[in-house]
Amino acid sequence: QMQLVESGGGLVQPGGSLRLSCVASRFKLEYYPIAWFRQAPGKEREWVACISSSDGRTNYADSVKGRFTISRDNAKNTVYLQMNSLKPEDTAVYYCATDLSRVFSECSSSRISYDYWGQGTQVTVSS
Repeated sequence: QMQLVESGGGLVQPGGSLRLSCVASRFKLEYYPIAWFRQAPGKEREWVACISSSDGRTNYADSVKGRFTISRDNAKNTVYLQMNSLKPEDTAVYYCATDLSRVFSECSSSRISYDYWGQGTQVTVSS
């Protein structure tokens, strides 16, 4: 069964860092666009960052630009989200997602563009 599994979440103080991982099973992540989304309690799921499979280009939401970095390790079939200078408003469940119908494509910030999702990992930023 094809799946995505996130890990790396946890509790961190404001200003701290975390690195989230998204590992794929039974398909090659490098062939497909990958995105990270997050959902805080009582809020809509929002796009955070994505990486295209066509050219490796990355895009970020304005709220995380300059603080978060998305990257891909093809040998490990893993996509990472490095999160620095974390703020309390970054607290959320973080999900990685992909669209297995679009090989070597640009990534999108639209939630409906992705049809495979991980189970999520909780990130809490608090002192």
